[in-house]
Amino acid sequence: MPSGVVLLTDRRVARRPLAEVVAAAVAGGVRWAVLREKDLPRAERAALAAELRAILAGAGGRLVVAGPDPLDGDAVHLPAAGPYPPPAAGLVGRSCHDAAELARLTTENYVTLSPVFPTRTKPGYGPPLHPAGLRELIGASPVPVLALGGIESPGQVAACVAAGAAGVAVLGAIMRANDPAAVAATLTAAHEAAGRAGHGAARPAPTTRVSVQEAVTPVAHSPNRRPQPSTATKEAT
Repeated sequence: MPSGVVLLTDRRVARRPLAEVVAAAVAGGVRWAVLREKDLPRAERAALAAELRAILAGAGGRLVVAGPDPLDGDAVHLPAAGPYPPPAAGLVGRSCHDAAELARLTTENYVTLSPVFPTRTKPGYGPPLHPAGLRELIGASPVPVLALGGIESPGQVAACVAAGAAGVAVLGAIMRANDPAAVAATLTAAHEAAGRAGHGAARPAPTTRVSVQEAVTPVAHSPNRRPQPSTATKEAT
């Protein structure tokens, strides 16, 4: 089950080739990643998935693919919009944002809840849950929760774990970092420290079965990087 620091990919904001960023994050302690990049042709995306899967597997990690097609793997992460019921897969995650979406869960194994904090990746997306709202929704979730959205500092990681999150999903803090291994290591250490302190050791029981930040600069697009259209939607991945 995804836990700890879970990396979400976005090659449009990454400061290095995606495989290099993922390898650096793995060196910093990350063991789970979610491949987004949904605009790529399937063959190109499947080749990227195979490359990232090998990087993670070398450290005992696992790749999850955003969308219903696992790209020759066995783990998918689905948007709140569907499909319902989830496709058969070894591991199924779902993006959720409120109690109504949590109530639609059936056979999913975990969810992301977002946005917890304001996010530079999707400015204006929200309103943010903040740790108090996150805790309330975790109490209504029948499955483990990853906190998502604007998580860039050790303090934010600790607050999410204290609210009951099994882990934190991170995009911009690692993708935009000058040193993604160092940022990953810092956030991973914060998650481990929060766990040792007893935060989140007991996830709030569902009421019903309802169902550091590293200073970075804007990325300058290199001449050989193909511009990509904006894809900001309500889905978290």
